[in-house]
Amino acid sequence: MSVKGKRAVVIGAGFAGMAAAALMARDGMDVTVLERNASAGGRAREWKTEGFTFDMGPSWYLMPEVFERFFSLFGEKREDWYELVRLDPSYRVFFGPGEKVDVRSEPEAAEALFEGIEPGAGARLRDYLEDAAFKYDVAMREFLYREYRTVFDFLNRRLIVDGLKMKVLGNLDAEVSRRFKDRRLRQILEYEMVFLGTDPKAAPGMYSLLSHVDLTQGVFYPLGGLTAVADAIRRLAASRGARFEFSAEVEAIRAEGRRAKSVAFRRLDAEGKPAGERGELEADVVVAGADYAHVETSLLDASSRSYGEKYWASRVVAPSMFLVYLGLSKRLEGLAHHNLHFREDWGTHFDAIFRKPAWPEDPCFYLSAITKSDPGMAPEGGENLFLLVPVAAGLADDDATRERYADHAIRHAEKMLGEKLLDSAKVRRVFSQRDFARDYNAYKGTALGLSHTLGQTAVFRPSMRSRKLANLLYAGQYTHPGIGVPMVLMAAELAAKAATEL
Repeated sequence: MSVKGKRAVVIGAGFAGMAAAALMARDGMDVTVLERNASAGGRAREWKTEGFTFDMGPSWYLMPEVFERFFSLFGEKREDWYELVRLDPSYRVFFGPGEKVDVRSEPEAAEALFEGIEPGAGARLRDYLEDAAFKYDVAMREFLYREYRTVFDFLNRRLIVDGLKMKVLGNLDAEVSRRFKDRRLRQILEYEMVFLGTDPKAAPGMYSLLSHVDLTQGVFYPLGGLTAVADAIRRLAASRGARFEFSAEVEAIRAEGRRAKSVAFRRLDAEGKPAGERGELEADVVVAGADYAHVETSLLDASSRSYGEKYWASRVVAPSMFLVYLGLSKRLEGLAHHNLHFREDWGTHFDAIFRKPAWPEDPCFYLSAITKSDPGMAPEGGENLFLLVPVAAGLADDDATRERYADHAIRHAEKMLGEKLLDSAKVRRVFSQRDFARDYNAYKGTALGLSHTLGQTAVFRPSMRSRKLANLLYAGQYTHPGIGVPMVLMAAELAAKAATEL
């Protein structure tokens, strides 16, 4: 069958699913996207209440060239779809009560900041960022936009040569600690590992390339939030002919022999409960943008699964996120758009995520004040806050536990920031493990998928292609290249290209 007219069913309207749908529709396929929630975006949905508009999920816009490339694949310019502003400062870091620094994404400013904290660190940062820029360039040219079907695709001569320079087999924390002694500087260079769902001590050295992204390329904000980007990709896909079916929960991928033949789904009502109506779509290609573990263990028969329960149980699962959405009736003067707090011994927090799962008592946290850049996201004179504490996936998340921990996290944030939050809170909503599991079928309630350890990088991540069904493909944060909106856009491009070759 030619590409034109080939029937493609995409499961999930997150970034990966929508981007793959847009690309396949561009190529002439008949594309339908099935999404269990009532709106597009996946984790990048929005929630509106009492005049506040909350980005529910991703909030950092990094690697802008990836977004520019994606829109260029359609002959489009990103700026025609949403407006982007560069943040200054990129973010503010609180190391403790009354101790904070602003980080700017300009090498000279970063060098001055480092030099002011640790004499000699400015010059060492210059060398570090040059090394990070090299790694980033090689990764973009050679590794990220590439499908790895076997270990031999990965362990090629180029990887052996450039991989040694990139310290693929090295350790990030060891590399950073060798150059910088002050823990505050090390934390600024390692915190991005949380974006990859990884303890810095378990992260490959190659991921220092994120410091180039962070301290050189810049941190940006799309007006309207990350949901504006998700909506742009949905509109782009629809403009190329992709159809979207919302409140349509996939129940099964039906197979005949070694091919997926159809996708069965049921309609949900406004409360997300089964509405009775069922449907089934025949498919020449199925692209799963939904949670990989859920698709494998719940939507496929045992004979069609590439990975069983034992495989998933053996994986290093990335953290979940304990989120509190707060709508305040006042403005806060001491915050930037992005705010981070790192405790002195943050290893204890990582232990509570990866080694001894527990609710962290003295947590590091991230606080977004989106209204610093986009005042319309709150009523006049108000503040829209997004408080995030990385926590272990799979923790007990009952009503009493989550409300008690929300109070604890908010008071902890008040102490670190020197700002009162609870006394002016008009809106408060908690979103955590059980919500990720319910709304996104996330394995163990993880917010991110699988950690980026060395054994879960590139070819060692779950395969983009099903090992059992020749026309079932996966796109999203579980496959290569991994976690993060830019990465899943890459995954979508790889999956869509593979779909045209089936």
